[in-house]
Amino acid sequence: MLTSDATFGIDPFGFAPTHLSAPARDALRGLQSVLDEQVRPLLADAWESATMPPAILEALVPLDLMQPQGVDAAEAASSMFSGFRNYVLARTDVSVATLYNAQSGLFRATVRHGGSPEQAAELDPRIRSFDLAGVFALTEPGHGSDIAGGLATTARRDGDDWVIDGQKRWIGGADTADVLTVFARDTADALIKAFLVPRTADGVGLRTITGKVSLRPMQNAVVTLDGVRVPASARLLQVNGWADVARILRVMRSDVAWIAAGLQAGALDAAVRYVREREQFGRPVGGFQLVQEKLARMLANLTSSLGMIVQLSARQDAGEYLDENSALAKLQTARLARETVALAREVVGGNGILLENDVARFFADAEAVYSYEGTHEINSLIVGRALTGVSAFL
Repeated sequence: MLTSDATFGIDPFGFAPTHLSAPARDALRGLQSVLDEQVRPLLADAWESATMPPAILEALVPLDLMQPQGVDAAEAASSMFSGFRNYVLARTDVSVATLYNAQSGLFRATVRHGGSPEQAAELDPRIRSFDLAGVFALTEPGHGSDIAGGLATTARRDGDDWVIDGQKRWIGGADTADVLTVFARDTADALIKAFLVPRTADGVGLRTITGKVSLRPMQNAVVTLDGVRVPASARLLQVNGWADVARILRVMRSDVAWIAAGLQAGALDAAVRYVREREQFGRPVGGFQLVQEKLARMLANLTSSLGMIVQLSARQDAGEYLDENSALAKLQTARLARETVALAREVVGGNGILLENDVARFFADAEAVYSYEGTHEINSLIVGRALTGVSAFL
């Protein structure tokens, strides 16, 4: 009988023990204990109220998950470990995974890959400890998928400072960040550059986006920048055009693929738990053939997603970062996640829309994961370009 591991869920091919050291698995077990004891009890109310309780991040930060004690530094910094960390977080809740990954993935990767060696060396320890909290601000109200050519936020040099004007949208975690990593087009050469802008700087305005049906606890904001002045030292020196932004995004798409797999694991666990307990027609729902077929498809989707992303992370840890590889993993895992959560909702029946059964959160959140960090269509065009040698981008 297949059983669900407390930390990694149902993993019939043993991906976690194959690709993680014992200390790394122990660190993630510690994470899962905190998620079960301190985070999970807060999730239904957080979803209902569309707020992120400060207690969630307060519980996670002391775990030092970006460099856990006892885990080799190289493994702690690897795509494989960060991937499984996102997987475990998302298996509990996608908003929680997104919140943590805003710091550990988006912000940290931008500084490590977009900053000079000196900037990365200075800031990375502060990022790991959350002494410096930051977010990634690229998307704009009028530009999402077309951001490469359409980015409208501007930066102009004025003496020893830069002056930034524009708007950003969907910026997760902006309300509690110390700095916003703002991507802006230099008015002098039209090239995109990146700046660490203090959230409290003069001219920065934040408005929380309300009315969301996905990632409800995660606070996303519209950021307005009106004549915001920052010193030259605030510019990340290795971002000098869209190619450098794409280089950073290439690294981060694998994070989202891991989240897409993690939410499938959470939905599968919730569905299996429910059908074992729920009885109809005098027997457990899990004993019906049509229910078992759906569960089998869910496990197949999850297992194939895991197989793809562990190999992607292995290649990245070997130094191979290809746009088409990360795009392929993101589009496929997110597509499968949509089907998996829909099947989970089906087997739980009408009770599948209740927060108390967990499935509803995963069902709604899969829609956000399907779109963020590159839509299905954009990622398909990246893969298609690699297959044919011909770009279909307009």
